[in-house]
Amino acid sequence: MRTRNITAAQVLERMESGESLQIVDVREDAEVATGMIPGALHIKVAEIEERFAEIDREREAVIVCRSGRRSKSVCNFLERQGYANLLNMMDGMLAWKGEREEYYP
Repeated sequence: MRTRNITAAQVLERMESGESLQIVDVREDAEVATGMIPGALHIKVAEIEERFAEIDREREAVIVCRSGRRSKSVCNFLERQGYANLLNMMDGMLAWKGEREEYYP
């Protein structure tokens, strides 16, 4: 199954409708320190090979980075590990900041 894309606005809409999303933030510590989506699991790209089992393969997973490039490569890696229900937040946290400024200090 090919990774599908989702926008920050669509993630926000789903969260605001009460959906419990599995969100994985693959940014570096310094990036996450500026704010992240509430409830997201933080696994840096460099740690994904050791920690990917923390991601529930039975649930849809939204993979997030700053702009959508690193998250897309993580989605590709996860697909090779047998994950099938992946969404790449293609506009990344750059767009999330525009949608939800209050999550940033």
